[in-house]
Amino acid sequence: MSTLVGVGVGPGDPDLVTVKAANLLAKADVVFVPVADSGDTGRAEQTVLFYAEAWRVERVVFALHDREHTARREQAWDAAAAHVARWFAAHPGGTAAFATIGDPCVYSTFTYLAGTVRDLVGELEVRLVPGITAMQDLAARSGTPLVEGRETLSLFPMTAGADRFREALRRGDAVVAYKFGRMLPETLAVLRETDRLDGAVYGAGLGLVDEDIRPAAELDPDETGPYLSTLIVPPRRDGRGHGLR
Repeated sequence: MSTLVGVGVGPGDPDLVTVKAANLLAKADVVFVPVADSGDTGRAEQTVLFYAEAWRVERVVFALHDREHTARREQAWDAAAAHVARWFAAHPGGTAAFATIGDPCVYSTFTYLAGTVRDLVGELEVRLVPGITAMQDLAARSGTPLVEGRETLSLFPMTAGADRFREALRRGDAVVAYKFGRMLPETLAVLRETDRLDGAVYGAGLGLVDEDIRPAAELDPDETGPYLSTLIVPPRRDGRGHGLR
């Protein structure tokens, strides 16, 4: 039976690829990587090339710059799935890896791809290899404990809207925001409004040469940031063991 494996390759630092993922990338018959229609080398591809020869890496185009559910995104999903299905048709019983930044179960293009490929191919084993997420990497690099004791954690895409972000912040526990670079001024405004700006940590380009990690309070409130930015808003704490109370 043919096998398709969604492989999390972490947020960008090749040293943060798990041993299991590295072994699979080194052995798979082919490694598909998502790229934008601009043709630029994506972060997943940059990481994969540390572990797989270039001749085993194939690009699959997605509408990565479309932030809404558009017809163009649907067409891109269909075209990507057809690309992968054609490979399986030519290599029955083969093993294909699909590399995704972070983890394949967290806001990953693999989710859309796998279901459609299975419909096209028929008998197909789909497996997952977890990866380190940007929020874990930023927490470690900045020395920011995400949650303690009974504290809860909300992972929030800013594309869901400022109102839902505001609600999450007002609950007082930890909040992590993704996909907010273009909405950075609005995001900072909500942090100030809810009195959650102090202690919030911003990160972009984690593990890369242009890495940017700093307190969110130091960001320019009038500037936007990269789409793949991460924000950690720690819980309100008043001393050791607060999360156990």
